[in-house]
Amino acid sequence: MLFCVILFFMANIYDNSEFFSAYSDMTRSKEGLRGSGEWECVKSLLPPLSDLSILDLGCGFGWHAKYFVENGASSVLAIDMSEKMLCRAREINNDEKIEYRLGDIESFEMKSESYDMVFSSLAIHYVKDYQRLVKRVHSSLKKGGLFLFSIEHPVFTAEGSEDWCYDESGEIRHFPVDRYFEEGGRETNFIGFKVMKYHRTLTSYVSALLNEGFTITAIKEPEVPNHLKNLEEMRNESRRPMMLVLEAVKI
Repeated sequence: MLFCVILFFMANIYDNSEFFSAYSDMTRSKEGLRGSGEWECVKSLLPPLSDLSILDLGCGFGWHAKYFVENGASSVLAIDMSEKMLCRAREINNDEKIEYRLGDIESFEMKSESYDMVFSSLAIHYVKDYQRLVKRVHSSLKKGGLFLFSIEHPVFTAEGSEDWCYDESGEIRHFPVDRYFEEGGRETNFIGFKVMKYHRTLTSYVSALLNEGFTITAIKEPEVPNHLKNLEEMRNESRRPMMLVLEAVKI
């Protein structure tokens, strides 16, 4: 019973008031896409958005959904499992072309061959069954449709702590990479709270796409853009990869 309670809390942590407050104070939460270190890389991979039907998995505050409709998308179905996230999205990024819907991206029903693009920003590393998700995404896309998503880099998630190794004086020595080929759950600290994420190798991320019939069109490791390099939290980000962006097409 205790184990079930822990899993329930972790699955709904974005609706925890203290966690939500800490998350809302992050640069990417306050400044939107401009405050997201991977956005310039993601933006460079976007297709022309005019008249596209888009599914946004793990939409958060809705920054991407709003960008899509402002740049021509005909509709965006934006899914998130957090009521608090969706409430904020409707407050700051509402649009008649966006439907914000409560749902778990691992289980909600995706309509077959309905979307021109399925997009996800930093949500898929919370998904336990990635292969099943890829299969469902492939089925939901129209022929020629695009699957574009960002995740935490396998180098970043491997050891589990997602923190640096420090010397006796508290200075950063290096970033730990361990248990790389041991895939599975990692309980880690995120903005002061314990959360469950899932580590996979780069091979697993890529192979799942290929096995479902996608053609991979881009693999990117975003670097910190110049306008964010002076931020304290970004000072050491160039020392190891934190994000990975993958783009694949349904042929």
